[in-house]
Amino acid sequence: MFWFLLLTMAVVVAAVTLAVVGGGGSAVLQDVEPERLTDPLPANRPLGRADIEAMRLPMAVRGYRMADVDEALDRLAAELAERDAHIAELESALAGAQATAVTGPDLFKRPGEPLTGENGPQGEEGER
Repeated sequence: MFWFLLLTMAVVVAAVTLAVVGGGGSAVLQDVEPERLTDPLPANRPLGRADIEAMRLPMAVRGYRMADVDEALDRLAAELAERDAHIAELESALAGAQATAVTGPDLFKRPGEPLTGENGPQGEEGER
C-alpha cells in the first residue's frame, strides 16, 4: 500500500510539473468582459409587472453586479414615486369632487349673500 501511494504521488507531481513548465508555449486565457444586463428596463415607457418579472440580473463573483442592481432599483424607485404622486393627485381631486357633490354649491357662498335654488328662499308663491 505504501508503494502505491508513493507511486501515485510521484505521478501527480510529475503531471503538475509538466503542466507548469510545458504549458508556457500555449496562449494565456484572455480576460473576459464582465457580464452586463442584456435586457435593461425600457426607458421609453412606464414599467409594467411583466418588465419586472422578465428582468434577470447578471451574476458576478459574489452575487449580483452592484451597478446593475442599483440602476434597476433607482429606476423602480423613480417610477413608484411618480405613480404615488399621481395617485395622491387623483385622490385629492376625487375627494374634492365628492365634497362638492355632497354639500352642494350653495354652502360655499359668503355670509350676507342670498341663498338661491333648493336651499334658498322661494319666490312669492312659496311664502304663502
